[in-house]
Amino acid sequence: MAKKEKKKRSFFGKLIRFILFLILILVLLVCGFFGFLTVKEYKPADIVPAETKGASAENEIAVSDEQTIMSWNIGYGALGDNADFFMDGGTSVMTADAVRLAENLENIRYEINLVSPDFALLQEVDTGSSRSHFADEQADIVNEFQQYESAFGYNFKVPFVPYPWPPIGTVNSGILTLSDTTINDPVRVALPCPFEWPVRLANLKRCLLVSRIPILDSEKELVLINLHLEAYDSGEGKTAQTKVLKDFMEQELAKGNYVIAGGDFNQSLSEEDRLKYPQQEGKWAAGVMDTEQFSAGWQFITDNSAPTCRSLDQSYKDADKSTFQYYMIDGFIVSPNIQVNSVETQDLDFVSSDHNPVVMKFKLK
Repeated sequence: MAKKEKKKRSFFGKLIRFILFLILILVLLVCGFFGFLTVKEYKPADIVPAETKGASAENEIAVSDEQTIMSWNIGYGALGDNADFFMDGGTSVMTADAVRLAENLENIRYEINLVSPDFALLQEVDTGSSRSHFADEQADIVNEFQQYESAFGYNFKVPFVPYPWPPIGTVNSGILTLSDTTINDPVRVALPCPFEWPVRLANLKRCLLVSRIPILDSEKELVLINLHLEAYDSGEGKTAQTKVLKDFMEQELAKGNYVIAGGDFNQSLSEEDRLKYPQQEGKWAAGVMDTEQFSAGWQFITDNSAPTCRSLDQSYKDADKSTFQYYMIDGFIVSPNIQVNSVETQDLDFVSSDHNPVVMKFKLK
């Protein structure tokens, strides 16, 4: 009887040691993984040169010429009308197979060709991500539009995002500016990140992508700012990033330059836009920009005849579109010394992206 009791205690002792060993291994693996992400965390300097590709256009814009600029969040080619996404209340992580991704990207390139803008500001352009089947979308777009110079800045660069399940995986993504005119000294300007360690490790590192366009017979420049501001914060990130944007734009205007910021603000730029597409309970909510912080004369340019974004809590293709959640979060902020001739949100029915492109025509005063 004593032998049996001894064997029993020995068995349970071994079992407890085995369980403790497994827990130790698990803790070491988790610590090792977070250590790996910490070492590999994307932490660029406040201002770094942007990556450039494509043509080398040696020309300048004339004050007398009308220019066309297009802004479009292309949803990394995977957020077409079939997609829902877990961060917006949907269920999907991988939102497009390779065939659908290729179709979306082909449609996106076609629409850019159709507009044929002088300048294009594109957001959510992947260069090698699990979510977009490791397609190099930057290279694809630059190769398609060989008449343009380009500048690129990363704002999401993580070797492995471990959530949800299945996990997001590897993400390399950023914002891309195309110009049919010379781009002088493009730079990536870092924006504040509202997230602390360890959430910060697997999150976006937002930036302003600044391109300087020379003007014929002038020492002034047209300063183009491509951006994609914070989305899934509690508001403090958008506020801090907007302040950096405002200060930068005011400084450039004070130099006598012409300034346009365009992209996905993740904020309404006017009360009228916000009221046009009311917020539905339980859906992702956009921010509201405090435009009063800008000095007099700045122009907040949108066209709410069609929404610029739709929520990703469900597939758009199968939804009752009359009750769908829409947003006005894409557009332009324009300095007082620029004349805006027109702006149009192109209603593409969200077939290839969860955003519609916005096209503005302008002249320098």
